[in-house]
Amino acid sequence: MKKMQVFFKEKDLTFVQWELEDHKGNFHIISNEVVIEALQNAPEREQKRIYKKIVRLDFVNADINDYLKHLAGALIN
Repeated sequence: MKKMQVFFKEKDLTFVQWELEDHKGNFHIISNEVVIEALQNAPEREQKRIYKKIVRLDFVNADINDYLKHLAGALIN
């Protein structure tokens, strides 16, 4: 989705890396860049839903990286 690519390019988020535990107890190191890349390769329907959420969060000046961390948890599980 082109809108999402433009959003992240304009937002120029600081690189963040998290150590997360999956539901099996395994630890993963994942960055916001990996999550953004996964979002851009997700099915179009999911991209649209996530894009709407990100735009709403940005509108209220929420930390986008907090939401990306949430999505990282979904990716590792």
